[in-house]
Amino acid sequence: MYAFKKEAAGTYEETVARTKAELKNEGFGVITEIDVQKTVKEKLGAECEKYVILGACNPPFAYKAIMAERDIGLFMPCNVLVYEHQGKVFVASVKPTMAMSMTGNKALEPLAEQVEAKLKKVVDSV
Repeated sequence: MYAFKKEAAGTYEETVARTKAELKNEGFGVITEIDVQKTVKEKLGAECEKYVILGACNPPFAYKAIMAERDIGLFMPCNVLVYEHQGKVFVASVKPTMAMSMTGNKALEPLAEQVEAKLKKVVDSV
């Protein structure tokens, strides 16, 4: 599986706020926020359920990863999702170990495991 995912308690808006707070608690900053519902409406005139992509970055880990693998930025930032589907709210995060394994750089493995543990804690805490 390439992601952690769980159904969240509370509303979509509450879950987005809790997710951002938990990311901050784990040392991540949200450097991008894509409101997919809004973008789809503006660009396509179509409707979709609430869906946000949060681009999360932990600067010390990002720096170490870039020093170990210059092209790792292709997999950054770590994406965390909050979305509604069929009346339920979900939170999900990419598994960095899966993404970084594609580089073949063994030096990234311990770093990916540390970042993944933090992101799993975020998802579990929401």
